[in-house]
Amino acid sequence: MKLVIVESPAKAKTIEKYLGAGYTVKASVGHVRDLPKSNKNAIDIEGGFIPHYQIVPEKREIIADLKAAVAKADEVLLATDPDREGEAIAWHLTQALGLENKKTKTPNQKVKRIAFHEITKDAILDAVAHPRDIDNHLREAQEARRVLDRLVGYDLSGLIWKKVRYGLSAGRVQSPALRIIMERERDIRAFIPEEYWVITADVETEKKEKLTLTCEEEPRDQKRTDAIVEKAQNGTWHVASVKETETQRQPRAPFTTSTIQQSASTRLGFSPSRTMRAAQKLYEKGFITYMRTDSTHLAAQAQQQLLAVITKEFGKEYARATSYASKSKNAQEAHEAIRPTNAEVRTAGSDDDERRLYDLIWARAVSSQMTPAKLMQTKITATVGDTEVPPFSATGSRVLFPGWLLADPASRGEDVEMPDVAEKDPLTLRKVLALAKQTQPPSRYSEAGLIKELEKRGIGRPSTYASIIKTLDDRGYVTRENRTLTPTDTGDVVSSFLEKHFASYISDSFTSEMEDELDDIALGKREYEKTLRTFYTPFAQEVAKKTKEAEKITNMGDAPKEFVCPKCGSTMVMKLARNGTFMSCSRFPECDGARGADGKEVTDPEEIGFHPETQDPIFVLDGPYGPYVQLGLKTPKNKKPRRSSIPKEKDPATVTLADALTYLSLPRTLGIHPETKKDIVANIGRFGPYIGHDGDFRSLKTDDVYTITLERALDILKEPKKFRGKRRFTKKK
Repeated sequence: MKLVIVESPAKAKTIEKYLGAGYTVKASVGHVRDLPKSNKNAIDIEGGFIPHYQIVPEKREIIADLKAAVAKADEVLLATDPDREGEAIAWHLTQALGLENKKTKTPNQKVKRIAFHEITKDAILDAVAHPRDIDNHLREAQEARRVLDRLVGYDLSGLIWKKVRYGLSAGRVQSPALRIIMERERDIRAFIPEEYWVITADVETEKKEKLTLTCEEEPRDQKRTDAIVEKAQNGTWHVASVKETETQRQPRAPFTTSTIQQSASTRLGFSPSRTMRAAQKLYEKGFITYMRTDSTHLAAQAQQQLLAVITKEFGKEYARATSYASKSKNAQEAHEAIRPTNAEVRTAGSDDDERRLYDLIWARAVSSQMTPAKLMQTKITATVGDTEVPPFSATGSRVLFPGWLLADPASRGEDVEMPDVAEKDPLTLRKVLALAKQTQPPSRYSEAGLIKELEKRGIGRPSTYASIIKTLDDRGYVTRENRTLTPTDTGDVVSSFLEKHFASYISDSFTSEMEDELDDIALGKREYEKTLRTFYTPFAQEVAKKTKEAEKITNMGDAPKEFVCPKCGSTMVMKLARNGTFMSCSRFPECDGARGADGKEVTDPEEIGFHPETQDPIFVLDGPYGPYVQLGLKTPKNKKPRRSSIPKEKDPATVTLADALTYLSLPRTLGIHPETKKDIVANIGRFGPYIGHDGDFRSLKTDDVYTITLERALDILKEPKKFRGKRRFTKKK
């Protein structure tokens, strides 16, 4: 009896029906071993970055069941996924199931590895006929990534707990992705809009056909706009030129992991994780090839099948065999692009998500082997008799030959037919319209846009994109609305801190080079231990340096050294506080025990974090007028530090660093009044939030004092001022 072990129960069912008698197929249900959670010591750094794995607790019953099956089997075929992750799972199974040769530390003769990129009968039988050994280079590449991510995440997260807020996290790939989002956000904040005008003209031809033309100049001031409109209304219109250009639209390469996530986001509204869930199910049911790939390669047999389907469905003139070069320099051509396992199956899937995604995959794969579409683009340019008026124009296009658009009609767009006119034909003006607009800041990244940017910069790999975005969302660093990623205050603070203190480690070049080095381990070009030690040694030194700064440990002088934490018994370290020094538990933030410098237990408040720009500590305090946040300590001259009240509806115990930074942003200067040239500010006073300008103060009833814009403030200042009561004038006796 031969035992086949795969990763998922769904895949097991599909494969079992292909293999028949003599085979038992069981599932490991993903990883069976992993590093212990939240434990840096799970990795022996000095010993050569050796990870100490443990059985995943919820997999113990599965392991017991698999061991029983192994005992009855003559041969064990490990059929996990055909990538680094799958190779690692196969190796972990040999360790967990006792299938390792104790002397050579390699899988014993009973074990073979098989791999396939599609779950079809032919592919499964071919894989069984050609077993191989576990690829140790692939396994080491996955292990290197896992160990590296654990070390970086553990060290950076611990530092952020001390400097920003407990419970936050950082990661080797997640942090560069957050930095990219924040860089775009800063561009948006710094953007200064400019006003411009779009001028359109509705005209008619001699045949009474309507046409809308747009001025090719977009004036930046009202005076120039009015001059163009006036001359356009009073001038004589005619056709200056008609240009027709025949163009081709080339088909696109079949999907990779990155491009399917981008396309499913824009066309179907799917998040990356939703796309990968549906793709995983389609793969396990045998409908598509393996969905984690960065290759656009198609196997020769698959290409011939696609061409046959095209000839049958659309005609021979639409079929054209095309090969596409993969964008990734490390893409493995032995892997294939994502495609239907049988292109003759037009629809597949058991739910709406699966069916819609399959349709997208089918259309992309089939259209990739079709002829280009031919389009006729037409541009009509019109002028007014007065040569001072810039030309007006309109463009349109129509499909001459649909080509690949027949298979993917959603990519076609609408034909824009242009009227039949010739040069010098007169035109009759019906209406001229000038519409004022403002230049727009760069848009925030969508999920698809961020994936495209990560791929372009070489950050992460196809299998990690969905988890990167999910992690940023789960950690509260971004919000997702209509697939747009907006950084939160917390995300801003964390990214600013990392950019200031660890800029080189979260840069594009460093992260991309690290990915290449991990790829080199997979190819056998680099050594596991040497690669990790070259990276981690300077990184750990940098973290240690920043940690020491974060602790703000002062010389304890004559203070007794035997002080222990009143809560957990650990040693105490001297720290700087708002009213001098005190000793804090060395296990902070896990334990928040504290003593005064004289050894007596204290309840002095601890800083909730540090300002990302000034690095001054921020405290939550209580005063005669209620709770407030305070930036920094009192100065030698007893000058009051910066403070800001905490809103009444907010529980002081729940104030985070991000909240405190928001409160400390007041007073906000919104801008300059266009008439008085004096500042307009937003603040909170005795009677609540308000805006003020040149002695004129207006209460804010519905507007948020932290987000109100200059434009809204100007509107409020234009409103008649409301007084709290009747004014009383008393005549002086």
